[in-house]
Amino acid sequence: MDEPGRRRAFVVGIGGTTKPLSSSEKALAWALACAEQEGAETRLLNGHFLAALPIYDPEIPDRSDAQRELVETVRRADGVIIATPAYHAGISGMVKNALDHLEDLRTDERPYLDGRAVGSIVTALGLQGGGATLTSVRTIIHALRGWPTPVGVTLNTEGRLFDESGACIDAKSSAQLQLVARQVVGFAVNNSRVQSH
Repeated sequence: MDEPGRRRAFVVGIGGTTKPLSSSEKALAWALACAEQEGAETRLLNGHFLAALPIYDPEIPDRSDAQRELVETVRRADGVIIATPAYHAGISGMVKNALDHLEDLRTDERPYLDGRAVGSIVTALGLQGGGATLTSVRTIIHALRGWPTPVGVTLNTEGRLFDESGACIDAKSSAQLQLVARQVVGFAVNNSRVQSH
């Protein structure tokens, strides 16, 4: 039975690339689907959305509709999941630009990602770049005052991980993405007036 005053956790996914249905976008969408199974409401800000964002410039106060939408969506989020490809052992510029926009939350009562669990997903063609990029993502989350989930996911995209519908067909990868989603939703449920189901 639902408790009075409680609502569903709201989890926002930020990530992807300029390539439609990239591995990082599929992984993020799958993680959000897992979050929905945990009872959360979700919103995906994918590569197409992120590519339309102007470069963040703190000296220019005017914001585009997409910039305002990004900031407002994260402002009301209880949890966040970030997915990026590993580009030369670092986070993609497009995802980093989106995260730079969260500077606009600095004066909020709950600034930046304060009080939110943040899951991390990194996709890499091979094994070497993923770990370094995951460390970079988690460092950025700390800088934004978020709580990185205990589990961060690195996926080696040399093998086939997703089918044509976007379903994760690799059991280990699916389990990792599900665990990240569960940790983000669980933290939100335990630390605010939201419910899991």
